[in-house]
Amino acid sequence: MDALRTLNSAVPPALCRPLPSFRMRVSSCSSSVTSENGSLSRKKGPIIVEIPLDKIRRPLLRTRTNDPEKVKELMESIAEIGLKEPIDVLEVDGIFYGFSGCHRFEAHQRLGLPTIKCRVRRATKETLRHHLR
Repeated sequence: MDALRTLNSAVPPALCRPLPSFRMRVSSCSSSVTSENGSLSRKKGPIIVEIPLDKIRRPLLRTRTNDPEKVKELMESIAEIGLKEPIDVLEVDGIFYGFSGCHRFEAHQRLGLPTIKCRVRRATKETLRHHLR
């Protein structure tokens, strides 16, 4: 319980709200199952799925700025050939957190795309805390 209290004090309240249920499309994985709340069950290792942009929390968004030229180039590439390299996302208790792929994520937002291809890895709250440091 102390660990949860520590996590809650490290994570802003806006990031602690539960997400409504949604469905994800699995792009490639033979050992995953998606539950009604969007949580992933699998044997081991990351999987590749399309996740709605608004279901991915970006806790470090305000601490980093993206290179506008790189975002523009990615927008052109994604519009022409699609996203080739998924962004990395942590799933902690059914909630998705993105810490990498900032330029690809912004390019998808600016293109108005509803989902983004993600490499999802299930993680513990301790791992999440490590990424928030």
